[in-house]
Amino acid sequence: MKKADVIVIGGGAAGFFTAINAAANNPKLRILILERGKEVLTKVKVSGGGRCNVTHAEFVPKELSLNYPRGEKELLGPFHSFMTGDTIDWFEKRGVALKIEEDGRMFPVTDASQTIIDCFLREANTLGIQILLNQSVREIEKEEDFFKITTTTDSFSAEKIVVATGSNPKIWQLLEGLGHSVVPPVPSLFTFNIKDVRIANLQGISTQANVKIVSDTKVPPSGVRGLLITHWGMSGPAILKLSAWGARVLETLKYHFSIEVNWLQDISEADALSSLKELKNTQGKQTIFKYAQFELPKRLWQNLVLAAGIPKTLTWAEATRENLMNFANQLTAGVFEVTGKSTFKEEFVTAGGVDLKEVNFKSFESNVVGGLYLAGEVLNIDAITGGFNFQNAWTGGFVVAQALST
Repeated sequence: MKKADVIVIGGGAAGFFTAINAAANNPKLRILILERGKEVLTKVKVSGGGRCNVTHAEFVPKELSLNYPRGEKELLGPFHSFMTGDTIDWFEKRGVALKIEEDGRMFPVTDASQTIIDCFLREANTLGIQILLNQSVREIEKEEDFFKITTTTDSFSAEKIVVATGSNPKIWQLLEGLGHSVVPPVPSLFTFNIKDVRIANLQGISTQANVKIVSDTKVPPSGVRGLLITHWGMSGPAILKLSAWGARVLETLKYHFSIEVNWLQDISEADALSSLKELKNTQGKQTIFKYAQFELPKRLWQNLVLAAGIPKTLTWAEATRENLMNFANQLTAGVFEVTGKSTFKEEFVTAGGVDLKEVNFKSFESNVVGGLYLAGEVLNIDAITGGFNFQNAWTGGFVVAQALST
């Protein structure tokens, strides 16, 4: 049986960040990472389209925590210990500069996830962290004062273990065997399948909109965010935010529900009607269909004009009150039927995992099994898109490493 002081199960973002920081804090620790696959950091590699969305430019702990549908309350304390500014500093000290994009997402200036991977592997090598691949964990047992871990090829022991395996049903099952409760996983961060004449043939068009779920008022509206029309329906930050916050509700609805889209962002239906009346008075000779208003993409504008029952040749002067009321409704409160979901790129995220009530968030140690620590998406924590899920991994890994080093 091979021995270590600390065994990290999972060679992903949270696992590496934990191991590297623990070894840096206490070089005497013998640390071993067990990875079930033939490569480490595979999710880091594909994230952000291969650029790795490291974190998000939000520097207030409370504001940062608001991006976590599950984990908002629990992460607030840890974010005071380690959050965005600390992440930036951590990478820069190791030669990896980050940049902020317009929407707040942060990437390495190289625009290559390999930069992050190389940094982690270099640090792990320098600090003497052992990494073993193809080690699918079959059993985790707690003896008197150590853990025994059995994989497909070997067995290991350590006084402390860190489980950082992400959304892994087999590991959740093993943790249940140790006494933990696991909240059943459901998909989060997905796009909406919609077949509707108003968005037909508009794939690739992107605009700002405010979207809300009609079927369940408990899911907060998206707020003004980007909305992307795709060949299967709708995507973009507005949709992904709804999918994250509504993950459990939408699963119970079997992904058949209605959304209401305000293409004019925060303009109310009444104010939109007033604006349309003003256009009737000032642009009377102009054909409604031909010239887009409110900075809407022209083809989207034209589809909404037709959806309101307005003929292509109708001028503003000829528009009736009914025409304008119908159009104001289409612009600010159009209802679309969602008939399913699609995975968002490669970034499949689940809502679910170890029950947060069973974890001490001052250290991320289990309240059920002493010496067992949990970091990353193995916990029932998930975020909206934009670098927040990685920030959870960095924060959890850092706090665990501090606990392991004392």
